Amino acid sequence: MYHEPVMLSEVLTLMEEHSHSRILDGTLGLGGYSEEILKRFPSSSVLGIDRDPEALKFSRERLKDYGQRFTAVQKNFGAISEIEGVEDFDVFVFDLGVSNMQITIPERGFSFNNDGPLDMRMNPESDSPTAADILRDSDMKTLAEIFRLYGEERYAGPIASAVKRSPNPITTTSELVALIRDTLPQPVQRKMGTHPARRVFQALRIYVNNEAGELESLLKSLPEVNNSALVIFVSYHSLEDRLIKHSFRQWQNDSKGKILTRHPLTPSQEETERNYKARSAKLRAFSLNLD
Repeated sequence: MYHEPVMLSEVLTLMEEHSHSRILDGTLGLGGYSEEILKRFPSSSVLGIDRDPEALKFSRERLKDYGQRFTAVQKNFGAISEIEGVEDFDVFVFDLGVSNMQITIPERGFSFNNDGPLDMRMNPESDSPTAADILRDSDMKTLAEIFRLYGEERYAGPIASAVKRSPNPITTTSELVALIRDTLPQPVQRKMGTHPARRVFQALRIYVNNEAGELESLLKSLPEVNNSALVIFVSYHSLEDRLIKHSFRQWQNDSKGKILTRHPLTPSQEETERNYKARSAKLRAFSLNLD
């Protein structure tokens, strides 16, 4: 279940150039970044946060040999201001991708390649609506907006219409995949180059977990709670990248620090060939009033 952290070399290189005694891994997942950071910087400590209780359990076990150098708490990164001692961290790292654990366990409902209940909640213990609830309770216009905004799906309207015309509620991943395949013209599917359901699944995941709202909250509050840190984001969606880019520009205009990546860094061809997940990654970094 382990996975290779995306753009790890670039993240570690940026960290080497700045103070790195205390690091916050804001998207802990399976602990890939945290483990490599702990290995590379033996005098540093890492706090990992994640909303997924299964990810926290897995990472605590994986990194238990690092003792007090690693701790983990359940928290959404949008609530960064609630973290004790947040003002003292030297580095904040956020990888906004979905974790391998969520994708590979069919019961979580994230994967269009495996049949399972259409859940998609990063915290399955929460009482928030599932993806199936969203499909059932949203009207056609709202669904089309979700698919278009968060998935950049060209056929958002026809897919939303097909969902609402379905004689039975869509409750499993395989049912949603079948509906999308039946809706999209075959020539369109052949030209896609990716799974025809990928964009809709992405859109639902982002919407179910309020990922854009959490990111906006994080970008608004982070420079207010810490004025001396390196901030690194790895994103995979154009909406996320635009939010980060515009926030970094505003931070710099407000004299809160300096943009370190005039243009986003992207993975090498070697990395994308080795790690398919990295293909759409963009890395941006900002120095909050660091010398």
